[in-house]
Amino acid sequence: MKILIIEDDKNILSLLKRGFEEDGYIVDSATDGEDGEYLATTNRYDVIILDWMLPIKSGIKILSSLRKNKITTPTLMLSAKGETKDKISGLNVGADDYLSKPFSFEELEARVQALHRRSLSSGVNEVQVKNATINISDKVVKIDKMIVPLTAKEYELLMFLIQHKNVMVSNAMIEEQLWNNQEYINSNVIQVTIYHLRKKLGKYFIQSSRGLGYKIETT
Repeated sequence: MKILIIEDDKNILSLLKRGFEEDGYIVDSATDGEDGEYLATTNRYDVIILDWMLPIKSGIKILSSLRKNKITTPTLMLSAKGETKDKISGLNVGADDYLSKPFSFEELEARVQALHRRSLSSGVNEVQVKNATINISDKVVKIDKMIVPLTAKEYELLMFLIQHKNVMVSNAMIEEQLWNNQEYINSNVIQVTIYHLRKKLGKYFIQSSRGLGYKIETT
């Protein structure tokens, strides 16, 4: 997942950047509104983390400008402003979520992941990844307009990797999310499922790294 963090507090920015990068995210950052808006309008991101109070141009003004220019990247606003009226102001401008300072990194990351998952399906019935088209409502996958028959588990694993695109997903993460730590025990079910997906989608559709896991690279 590729995210943009616009935050003028360099200590907070450093902590967030390091935390997300350690978890496999691709992170761009800016410390003022002008640079942040430039990055947000000239690059594609999965999620934007946007501070309210910024030098040169405020987060609210940046977000308003992005939405007026039809840039719909899911955006989470950070602010020391914790009053309800301030949260409402941010949401009314076009924020998708709002988190008051101070906050825990774990909660922020969970909210970022939730925004990303929601963006894959909310208001969008089809997802395009490389040469594959996935119809979310019908759970139909096509490669170059030809339907690819997938089992339920193959489809679940494919969507899990797409939701975490550009991020290396470990066997443990897949096991916990898709097999509830049960079926996978003492078996190679994940490797077998990946093998079948590659046969159906293409040898290089899913990348792997020994000891680290799997990912679908789109950048």
